[in-house]
Amino acid sequence: MDLRKLKTLIDLVADSDIAELEVTEGESKVRIAKTSSVQGQPVVMQQPQVLPQQYVQPAAMPQVNVATQVIATETAAAPAEPEGNVVKSPMVGTFYSAPAPGNPPYVEVGSTVKQGDTLCIIEAMKLLNEIEADTSGVIKQILVENGEPVEFGQPLFVIG
Repeated sequence: MDLRKLKTLIDLVADSDIAELEVTEGESKVRIAKTSSVQGQPVVMQQPQVLPQQYVQPAAMPQVNVATQVIATETAAAPAEPEGNVVKSPMVGTFYSAPAPGNPPYVEVGSTVKQGDTLCIIEAMKLLNEIEADTSGVIKQILVENGEPVEFGQPLFVIG
């Protein structure tokens, strides 16, 4: 981590009510914490970089379990890209599938939509933003649950 960034982080902690700050950048990890024993001066602790170590299999563990664990890790790391037109969130907010609680959702899996039809609402900063279909087709997947927070660019629907 750059020394100037580190100094800026130390000053940030020292000048604020923050008691502790932890930043991870690549393989580096820095934790800055104020302690009551030192008069307002933050303490900087930098954890050493940890290089990946080779896994040594114990003799008692069958080979099949290791292969299964590796496959599960690779599958989790690379989720399959859904086929069809993916509608992504244009903002950070809360996903709502219906116009109001108790009302039916705008669309369900299997619903036919036309370009411009409302698919959902994303609430951001107390504003309700209607998200419209950018293409016509059938809703193949709904990738978000009602009331769930969404990030910018997060896939919401797959239209086929």
